[in-house]
Amino acid sequence: MRVVGTLFVFALLLAVIATALGVVWTRHESRVLFVSLTTMQNQRDALNIEYGKLELEQATYAEPRRVDDEARQQLGMVDPSPQDIRLLR
Repeated sequence: MRVVGTLFVFALLLAVIATALGVVWTRHESRVLFVSLTTMQNQRDALNIEYGKLELEQATYAEPRRVDDEARQQLGMVDPSPQDIRLLR
């Protein structure tokens, strides 16, 4: 009977050690995943800031007054004179 009790205590000791190692491993994995999550959230925030800046830049470049100025300066475009305008029906 004493051998059975010793084996039982030994089995419980192994179970406690295995459980403790499982807890340590789980907490380590949790920390690794949390660091990864934080890194990805920082990347997301940086990309959102860059996207906002790009939207503002696009809105600036697409402004009608700027497009008109660029067309006149770089392409040499001008408004047609009244005699060059023809109406088609």
